[in-house]
Amino acid sequence: MQRYGNQSRESGVVAYDIDAGQIIVQFRNGDRYLYTEDSAGAANIARMQELAKAGRGLSSFISQHVHDRYARKINSRRL
Repeated sequence: MQRYGNQSRESGVVAYDIDAGQIIVQFRNGDRYLYTEDSAGAANIARMQELAKAGRGLSSFISQHVHDRYARKINSRRL
């Protein structure tokens, strides 16, 4: 996983992993979630990937647009 840039220094996101049509997001508490095009929509995944790379806005986007639309929760693990 890649460390999230967290330019605002207040994000709940700490890391992410991007693959074709999906993104795994790890939060500060260690929880990791897999979001896919099937679960959250292709446009949302593309936007999440852009925000992850930019290091800004990903946590807000998730809470406002895709919150529970993850494909599955992945076993927790802290970085």
